[in-house]
Amino acid sequence: MSFRLAAYAVCIEDGRVLLARHVPPEGESNWTLPGGGVEHGEDPFDAVTREVGEETGCDAVVERLLGVDSRVIPAAERRVPGPLPHQNVGIFYGVRIIGGRLRPEPNGETAESVWTPIADVAHLRRSSLVDIGLALARTVPVTGHVAAVPVGGLIQH
Repeated sequence: MSFRLAAYAVCIEDGRVLLARHVPPEGESNWTLPGGGVEHGEDPFDAVTREVGEETGCDAVVERLLGVDSRVIPAAERRVPGPLPHQNVGIFYGVRIIGGRLRPEPNGETAESVWTPIADVAHLRRSSLVDIGLALARTVPVTGHVAAVPVGGLIQH
């Protein structure tokens, strides 16, 4: 089984959430939260602000830890093909944008970042990470955990 530890930013302002359009080298684009893999030796707290800067062009500060999500993606459902299942452990932070200007990720897979009304999210082709992050921000569970988000239709792994 492959494994990835990632940190994601849930940036909510005036009823909108900051989403990034991920365009993989192969396959369809989808909307996701700014964030990504934690590098070896890196603190996830630092990783989330680094990823926001790289993907969106904005400066961010962490306001709070929202929670952690762990999911195993069966091999047949992986976006990036592989012979084995993949486990993704995501650490979600409530983040506030403090500066910078939205722009595409230079030499990366984030084509654009957009402030999106939360009510419009349900109509977007998106990563399940978006729904998890919004649920954590909305409910702020004391355990830092929300129920699994079903994948299908507009919601992808």
